Amino acid sequence: MPIFYQHQINEYTRLGVWKIEETEEFFKGNVPHHRDVTHPHKRLQHLAGRFLLQYLFPYFPYELIEIADTRKPFIPDERFHFSISHCGDYAAAIVSTASRVGVDIEIPTGKVMKIIDKYLSNEEKEIFNIQYSIYNNQLPGYRIQTNDSSLPTLLWSAKEAVFKWYGNGEVDFRKHTQLKQLHAGEEIIDCFFTKTQSELKINYRLFDKLVLAWVVG
Repeated sequence: MPIFYQHQINEYTRLGVWKIEETEEFFKGNVPHHRDVTHPHKRLQHLAGRFLLQYLFPYFPYELIEIADTRKPFIPDERFHFSISHCGDYAAAIVSTASRVGVDIEIPTGKVMKIIDKYLSNEEKEIFNIQYSIYNNQLPGYRIQTNDSSLPTLLWSAKEAVFKWYGNGEVDFRKHTQLKQLHAGEEIIDCFFTKTQSELKINYRLFDKLVLAWVVG
């Protein structure tokens, strides 16, 4: 089984990333309850994400999943909190029996630079020394071997994870999700989320051509 990354966050919370190498038939045989998705690759991503839920918690109740008006999937009795993300040939999922969670996975590309003013404030660009970091191919205090869009992609992914953690939509990434500091050694980004007045710790991992961020709490 191509489990790419797995992490037992705490007693109640588990995270996993799956590298999709299987056919639809494999996932459909293991995911009895799923919605129809028209695009073949998106359907494969969707199935892989749902498959991960029960891979992480074998008794996860697929049949109870509902979709909120904000398009966030959820379990009505909140017996489980979960979040799914996918891009390219990867799917990520985080599941907790105790806390609200959010996860995002991204493949760094130059496209993220085209929308950077939509999700980073001028203050954040200054905090993260964004131009310097881009041209020198490194995070502040932390050298990474990947392409020049790694830091902007990480910051985007961090905000996406917060958005999914919140789950109620209508989030202005520049205004409501304020990234304060990156602790490279701990792989944590400090964040203040104004809609709930919450101080959050966004965890992240950097892989070769892959960025993963998640929030628990």
